[in-house]
This record gives sequence, structure tokens and C-alpha cells, in this order.
Amino acid sequence: MKFIKLMGSMAIASALLTSCGQSKCEQNKCEQSKCEQSSEKKCCKGTLETIKTRRSCRVFNPDSMPSKDVLSKIAEAGTWAPTGMGTQNPIILVVTKKEMRDRIVKMNAKVMGKDSIDPFYGAPCMMIVLCKKDNNLTVYDGTTVMTTLMLAAKSLGVESCWIHRAKEEFESEEGKAILKELGIEGEYEGIGHVALGYANGEIPAPKERKPDYIHWIE
Repeated sequence: MKFIKLMGSMAIASALLTSCGQSKCEQNKCEQSKCEQSSEKKCCKGTLETIKTRRSCRVFNPDSMPSKDVLSKIAEAGTWAPTGMGTQNPIILVVTKKEMRDRIVKMNAKVMGKDSIDPFYGAPCMMIVLCKKDNNLTVYDGTTVMTTLMLAAKSLGVESCWIHRAKEEFESEEGKAILKELGIEGEYEGIGHVALGYANGEIPAPKERKPDYIHWIE
């Protein structure tokens, strides 16, 4: 069983790395000396490049849905996000059904007090992260899952945007009814939505990082 879990973890890690196409990269780690002198250095930089190039997309193509295979890989990556004491309290709702997608959109817009807008920027699908309320790490555990989902999406060529107000949605009677319809029992708090899809236009360039972001204590 430990071997199976290890292989699964390695598979997800591999998906987040840009493959160098050579057998010399073992367990997602390039030999440093060879990386510095060949194109294999791309393998070492894959994860960092994914982190640096992920941007919040606000111009989705509503008619371009990622495949179920791609969405499955993104969702699975989320299950490998760290959680306090390994409790795995979060759950992930993968919403591709248009009727449910539109229902969530209306609920979210209602929380904003702007019923006529689409807070999801036309994204054709979304993933919603919720976490059990009986855990003092609820928000922290859910946040690591959200981050992992967005990075996994970027590594697979899918754009994303964190959308708030899941907490208010699933504290409402309608939100609780949705969980009941899905057969999900227990008290859950909505952490956030990850709007997913492909861009329908240019995504703004990132802002410069502030100079005092990092403080060394040596």
C-alpha cells in the first residue's frame, strides 16, 4: 500500500514538472551538473516556472471546456495537497454540468448583491473546495488545496482564477441543499472556487514583486 501511495505521489509531482524528455532525470530531479550544461535544465525549472507564470484569468472562453481527463488530473493533484496531521478534511466538487454551474454563478452573484453579473468570468467549469467545520485548520487546509489545484491546472495548460464567497454560498439553505443532493453529510465550510477553462484573450502580465518581500535571518 505504501508503494502504491508513493507511486501516486510521484505521478502528480511529475505532472507539475516540464519533462526534459531524457531518462537522466530520475524522481523529478535532474543531475545538477548536467542541467547546467544542457537543455535538461528545463526539468529542474519546470515547477518554478509553473508558479511564476500562473496568473488569474478573467477572460475565459465559455465554449471551451477542458477534457474530463485533464480535469481529473487537476482534481487528483488537489488530493495530494498537505493537510494538518494528514487528516484530508477538504473535499472537492468538480462542476461541469451547465445547470449546476449557472446555479452556483447566481448564488455567488447574489452574495455580491449584483445579480446580473457572472463572477466567474465565463469559465465553463469550476472546482469548489470545502472543508469540515470541526477542524481548527479548516481554512488553512482548504487553502493549500486551492493553491495546488491552480498550479496543477497551469501545468496542464488550463487557466484559473480563485473566486471567493463559497463560505456564504454553503452557509445558505440552497448551498446546504446542494450538498444534501450530492449525498455529502456533515458540516462543511466553503473555502473557495477555482474557475477553470481556456483564455479568450490576453492575460495581463504579472506585477513586479515588491523589493521587501523576502527577509533573510542568517
